[in-house]
Amino acid sequence: MFNGYLTLEDVDVTGKRVFVRVDYNVPLDEHGNIVDDVRIRETIPTINYLLDKKAKIILASHLGRPKGEPNPKYSLYPVAKRLERLLNMPVKFSSKCYGEDVKKLVDGMKEGEIVLLENLRFHPGEESNDPEFAKFLASLADVYVIDAFGTCHRKHASMYGIKDYIQPVVMGFLLERELKYFEKALVNPQRPVIAFIGGAKVSSKLGVIKHLLDKVDKIFIGGAMAFTFLKAQGYNVGSSLIEENMFDEALSVIEQAKEKNVKFYLPVDFVCGEAVSDQTPVIEVAWQEIPEGWLGLDIGEASLQMIKEMLKDVQTIIWNGPMGVFELEKFKSGTFGLAHLIAESPALSIAGGGDTDYAIHKAGVVDKISYISTGGGAFLELLEGKTLPCLTAITRKQ
Repeated sequence: MFNGYLTLEDVDVTGKRVFVRVDYNVPLDEHGNIVDDVRIRETIPTINYLLDKKAKIILASHLGRPKGEPNPKYSLYPVAKRLERLLNMPVKFSSKCYGEDVKKLVDGMKEGEIVLLENLRFHPGEESNDPEFAKFLASLADVYVIDAFGTCHRKHASMYGIKDYIQPVVMGFLLERELKYFEKALVNPQRPVIAFIGGAKVSSKLGVIKHLLDKVDKIFIGGAMAFTFLKAQGYNVGSSLIEENMFDEALSVIEQAKEKNVKFYLPVDFVCGEAVSDQTPVIEVAWQEIPEGWLGLDIGEASLQMIKEMLKDVQTIIWNGPMGVFELEKFKSGTFGLAHLIAESPALSIAGGGDTDYAIHKAGVVDKISYISTGGGAFLELLEGKTLPCLTAITRKQ
C-alpha cells in the first residue's frame, strides 16, 4: 500500500542541504516549558542518519495555532534547546521562517550542522498553502524529507504545496514507521483483529467506525459514545451524554456489524456520578440500571472482565479514544484498565490519538504497547480509510 514511495534511504543525501518537515507541536506549560518531548525524540533516528551522511539539516515545524503571525507563546526556541540536549550538539535557531535572514543562515551552513526554523505557522502562507511560501521553503534545500505524520492530513505549504518546487520529496523514518504499522494493523493484519473506539461523540468517530467494520472481527465502543448506541435501542441511560441526531446512524452501525459478521460490543456496566467532578458521589451499576440524574462517566469492572475474555484469541489490537473521563481520579480505572489489558496481550497493539497517547503514558505501560502513533488527526483519517494529502507530495518510485 505504501511501498511505492521514496524513503530517506532511496536518495543520496551526502553533504546536501536537506529540509526535514518534523512535527514538534509539543505540549507546553504556562511558563513555556516542554511537558512531553516524545515527538522530538521520535525524529532523532532521521536526524542521526542525516548527521552520519554529513548533510546540512534544516528542520521546520509548526507549534500551536498562532494564526499566521508571530507570537512568542508559540516560539520553537524551547524546542531548539531541548533538541541540543537530546543530540548533545549545537542547534542553530532561526528567529524567522521566511526571508533573507533565513536564506543567509542556511547558505552559511557547514556539513553536519543543524538549523531549526521558527514556527512555520507564524507565516500566513503555511496554512493557506501559499505557492510563494512553498517555493521559498523549497529553495532552501536539495532534498525534502517529510517526517511529520501528525500533520499529514493537512494541505499546508510545507506538507503539500512543496512538491511543485522541489524533487525528490521523501519519507523520513518516523513517517515510514507509522505507515508500516498501520499497514500491519489494517491492510495485512494477523487475525482476529479487534478495535476499541472511545470518546464522547459518535458524530466525530462515525466514519472511523464504519470503515473499521470492513477491517476488523470485533469492535468495542466505549466512552460517552456508548450511551448514544444504548439510547438508540430504547434503553434508559439516565442523564448520560447522548446525541439524539445520531440514533439512526447508531442503529445502522449495529445492523451493518451483524451483516458483516463483526462482533459488536458495548460496555456492560458503568461508573456513574451526579456531575463531572472528583467531588461527586460514585456508584457502579449494570448498563440497564443507571438512575435518573446520574451520568455514566467510565466503564466498570465487569466490562473490563469482558474485555479480558475478548482479547484471549486476538492477534491485532487497534485503540483510539478513552473509555471515560480518565482525567479525573474517580473515573480513570476503565481507561487505565484497558491500557493494562492491551499491554498484557501478546497481540500486535497500535494506539493513536492525543487522549489515548496521554492515557497510555499516565497508565505507565508506554513500553508495552507495540506502537503509539504520534498523529491524532492523521491517525483518525487513516482509520477512516482516507488518503493523506501529504502522500501525494512524496515522490513515487520509478
